[in-house]
Amino acid sequence: MDISSYKPYLSQETMMGPNSVRILAELFDKHPLQPAADDLILDLGCGTGLTSLVIAKETGAKVYANDLWISAEENGKRFAQWGVGKQITPICEDANHLHFEKKQFHALVSIDSYHYFAGREGFFQEKILPFMKDGGVVLIGIPGVKDAYTDRGEELLSDWLGEEAYMLKSPTHWEELIGSHDRIETVKTWEMDCFRKAWSEWFATNNVFACGDKQYFETIIEPYTCFVGIYVKLK
Repeated sequence: MDISSYKPYLSQETMMGPNSVRILAELFDKHPLQPAADDLILDLGCGTGLTSLVIAKETGAKVYANDLWISAEENGKRFAQWGVGKQITPICEDANHLHFEKKQFHALVSIDSYHYFAGREGFFQEKILPFMKDGGVVLIGIPGVKDAYTDRGEELLSDWLGEEAYMLKSPTHWEELIGSHDRIETVKTWEMDCFRKAWSEWFATNNVFACGDKQYFETIIEPYTCFVGIYVKLK
């Protein structure tokens, strides 16, 4: 995947954290999606729709772009401006209360959002699996703590993240949370390679939140955290 082709879409207005396009690119490089012409892909926690744009262009599939914080109207206008309005359907729903048909999606992608709503045992089986087709794929890229600091997130990250520090978990912990099910064939988790580049591209925006993160990069973010990649293949 050529990430440079998406550079014109990256801005203070569209980026909400470390470069989501770069995180998605690593997932696609490791585990390419190969949907059929009529397959649907759910982008869960799509933010301003950057990842939805990439999914649509890279796979050719129809995408449902869901986010709780950004309205469907706002994202719909952006998709129309980007020329993908007919390919992407914007939705604004809570990930705990999604209203899709059973086994509707060939793939689910979630970048920099899954940790906000899925950090409990049973969530994947209860809230994700019902909407996935047999043989489907789930790709997730989220901030987490390095495996060396498993179960120490709140202790190590609270100065940076405050009460949200508990959300960041290690690859090993996320593998345990995804858990097992008779429909799950494979679960893989890893510390992603794109960490430094994705953060540096976020800092380059000079977004006020980026500037806030930057002051903790050398003391907390780089020593203790990573991006967690998650790959789930269904039977």
